[in-house]
Amino acid sequence: MSENLHERALQLVAKARVEGLADSEREWLTVHLQDCDFCNEHAQQIDCALRSLRTAAIPVPADLASRTQFRVRLRAMELREREPKRRMLWLACAASWIFGIASAPYVWRIFEWFGHVTGAPKLLLEIGFGLWWTIPALFAVIVLLLESARQTEEPEWMKPSR
Repeated sequence: MSENLHERALQLVAKARVEGLADSEREWLTVHLQDCDFCNEHAQQIDCALRSLRTAAIPVPADLASRTQFRVRLRAMELREREPKRRMLWLACAASWIFGIASAPYVWRIFEWFGHVTGAPKLLLEIGFGLWWTIPALFAVIVLLLESARQTEEPEWMKPSR
């Protein structure tokens, strides 16, 4: 039974440093540490080790700041290269929709004429006219898919690190 108490105390000492303890666990541990020299010594050694780690100097490369600035500039250039393409995509889609709205009556007359000449059912003409409106969206999806496929082909060092 005594070993189980020591094991529990050592686990609670570690848990207290990482995630904190509930009030009942903290009270039990305090009482146990007052009574048990072994567990109290262990808790003091952990505190000493953590203080040493917090005050330890960690050497960093001298050029770390310049390398970080280089990576940030590289990423900014990459983002700037992609921005105009997306702007052009949106402008092309907007122009396409404006042209589609302006030409809708004429397109409907062409579909109507085609239906009259071929005897195609009205439902088929309406579906064709509806597809006429989806062309800009399909174009945008294709361009975005191609751009995403191009991004997956970039070398690993060009991709942003997380």
